[in-house]
Amino acid sequence: MERSATVLLALTLDCLGEPTTRAHPVAWMGNFLGLMRRRWRGRTAGVQLAEGALSWGVGAGLAAGAGLAASHLPWYVQGAVLKTLMSRRALFGAVAEVGAALETGDLEEARRLLSWHLVSRDTRTLSASEVAAAAIESLSENLSDSVVAPLLAFRLGGLPLGAAYRLTNTADAMWGYRTPQLEYAGKMAAKADDLLNLAPARLTALCTVAAARLAGLDARAARNIWRRDARLTSSPNAGHPMSAFAGALGLRLEKRGQYVLNAEGREATAPDIGQALTLARWTLALAVPLLLVYRRRHA
Repeated sequence: MERSATVLLALTLDCLGEPTTRAHPVAWMGNFLGLMRRRWRGRTAGVQLAEGALSWGVGAGLAAGAGLAASHLPWYVQGAVLKTLMSRRALFGAVAEVGAALETGDLEEARRLLSWHLVSRDTRTLSASEVAAAAIESLSENLSDSVVAPLLAFRLGGLPLGAAYRLTNTADAMWGYRTPQLEYAGKMAAKADDLLNLAPARLTALCTVAAARLAGLDARAARNIWRRDARLTSSPNAGHPMSAFAGALGLRLEKRGQYVLNAEGREATAPDIGQALTLARWTLALAVPLLLVYRRRHA
């Protein structure tokens, strides 16, 4: 019961926004990972792989240890800690900002906001439709990675697993690129992140299908496109919530040269971002009770 109350408190506290960078555990994780990367000296694939794996392992161990220490604190303090391991309000706010810029016709600002808050790709040449699609893709993927996944990790393993997950996900975000410097060094963190997100991505997609009807969208298409297109992305997980969103909204979601989800769908527009946010809220409203019930039955 305390874990259920902790989750609900964390979600409530998230409505207040993020703590300052100095007081944010995820910022501390980012600083640690940046420090580790600056210490890498490997020139061969094997050494780079070992350096990255060791850095990730030490970081995950420290995060889990800190989570273990925090787990002995009162449940309401744990709720405050758990809040920092997820980012619902920040995600929804960033997506809404992109949508607002598109609504006013300010494509350059929409591109800037998309690049600043949501994606790592070059946004300078994206059309308005591509910007809207990218915002929706990021919303659906990060709904799983940044909200459902840390909550599920906490339900299964308390703050130790929740903190280790957030460290792993942050490491993947910082190191998970196919560049000469990171191809091998970031591999272990990327594989661990893939493993930890297997269940959350599919749970998010399942809840999206159910939520589509509540949001007045196409639940049947959400299910069908999810089943058909989920594996079209290079990530074993990202395609699941993204394809479900694409089907529910009737949109073609494409990343140039990478994937096309729901190829027969229409191009995304600014108003679709608002619909996607509504779908995301309904999805989370269904996912949270499932998480609470799962733990109670399997405790």
